[in-house]
Amino acid sequence: MPITEILEHNAAAFGNDIALVELNPSILEPRRVTWKEYELIEPRKPNYYRREITWNVFNEKANRFAHFLLSRGVKAGDKVGILLMNGIEWLPIYFGILKIGALAVPLNFRYAANEIDYCVKLAEISVLVFGPEFIGRIESLAGALNKDKMLLFVGQSCPDFAESYDALTANCPSSNPNIPLTDADDAAIYFSSGTTGFPKAILHNHESLTHACKVEQAHHGQTKDDIFLCIPPLYHTGAKMHWFGSFLVGGKAVLLNGVSPNVVLEAVSSEHCTIVWLLVPWAQDILDAIEQGKVSLSDYELSQWRLMHIGAQPVPPSLITRWHHYFPNHQYDTNYGLSESIGPGALHLGVENIHKVGAIGKAGYGWKSKIVDESGNPVKQGDVGELCVKGPGVMTCYYHDPEATAQVLKDGWLYTGDMAMEDPDGFVFLVDRKKDVIITGGENLYPVQIEDFLRSYPAVKDVAVIGLPDKRLGEIAAAIISIKDGVTCTEDEIRTFCETLPRYKRPRKYIFADVPRNPTGKIEKPKLRKIYGADHLIADQNNS
Repeated sequence: MPITEILEHNAAAFGNDIALVELNPSILEPRRVTWKEYELIEPRKPNYYRREITWNVFNEKANRFAHFLLSRGVKAGDKVGILLMNGIEWLPIYFGILKIGALAVPLNFRYAANEIDYCVKLAEISVLVFGPEFIGRIESLAGALNKDKMLLFVGQSCPDFAESYDALTANCPSSNPNIPLTDADDAAIYFSSGTTGFPKAILHNHESLTHACKVEQAHHGQTKDDIFLCIPPLYHTGAKMHWFGSFLVGGKAVLLNGVSPNVVLEAVSSEHCTIVWLLVPWAQDILDAIEQGKVSLSDYELSQWRLMHIGAQPVPPSLITRWHHYFPNHQYDTNYGLSESIGPGALHLGVENIHKVGAIGKAGYGWKSKIVDESGNPVKQGDVGELCVKGPGVMTCYYHDPEATAQVLKDGWLYTGDMAMEDPDGFVFLVDRKKDVIITGGENLYPVQIEDFLRSYPAVKDVAVIGLPDKRLGEIAAAIISIKDGVTCTEDEIRTFCETLPRYKRPRKYIFADVPRNPTGKIEKPKLRKIYGADHLIADQNNS
């Protein structure tokens, strides 16, 4: 079933129910709303700007954009880029693209102008929809883009090098364009996180997107009454595919612009959210704020909050232990996936398996998994190998990159590049990224294991372990450590703490600094290697 049929169903079945809410605490005064269908509601607290739309309006806005695109000659197979911050407009634009058989191409809002240009060319984007935050970046490219591409601006005061999305779509038909679609039709191009250089373009069809809906709902049991708090950027598969579980059953979602602990807790409280997906740093910040007295849980109505789940990166077991101390009634799950496997859910822990915290779980709904050696043969249980997944959500290919596709897609299996092992109960544990393994004196070190250990130290807020070049050992492990606010910690304290680790696993270098993460929460290790790799060589005497 093409994913657009779910939207049509929700509009027919739940037309007057609220589909999406936008909350933006950073806006001091409400913006003018130009679309008459949108209802502007006074915020419950100062600075909380709020909009909402029903399923009917959601569907009508998608249909209007679809008809506009058709009127401009955009057809099935054409690519439409989306460069917007989270907001009410984002998802109707996305589905309007899909409704005519065109491909939606979400772009990372952190991309610099040259990265935008690279992605526009790689994905062969012919229409680019962008918001006010990106005027400068798009203007620098407008001369080249305007030659053969349509630039549509969402917001007030449209720049002269673009056309106004609001004005152009306001009077377009709101009926379904009724373009025939199949599961096999291409639907979207997502870009990889780009932590290893310029990102790859990942092609998915409608079957992939619809399967993501089914997977998320099967894992977390969303009902029409659940309210999903969506914080991560919608351009990434992680945020949108978790929302897909609510989308499948017509549940309401709240799009929150803000990640600070008080903002997240206030949104859960005021909007009566029942499900929240967090990244590790955000969960860490909430716990730190509670423990430092910066927020008081008694100030919020949180009794309806039933599920907190985490994905996008390995989850330290110590974090979940702390979380359950303050939120003992929460269900918890972790999800594993890649943009190449349409985001989360290829493996998941399961809310019933809290005793296995630290694992990423077992193959998810409709998925298969295996762990293989360098020759592609399954490894023995307990041995480390590369994790592979197979299912309806595996990408079609890397767009226009058959060589890269052949490296990761083999007989329908997606080779993830993640090193993993399976325990006697069949639960899979991530060990590390294949390319992040540190080989020191002939021994393999898996940074995730060392990072999990260091994060259990009370003063440590975040940590990244990378390999640095060494003349004698080849590489040594260096720990970049971020200390909690208001806490002091010395290198001697950390070294003493690490004495319980096997000697070969102990970092040889400690660097107290911020740990950079991308918008999906992944540590930007290539950036750290670039910063520290050449300037922090360890003398031979420190390696003994």
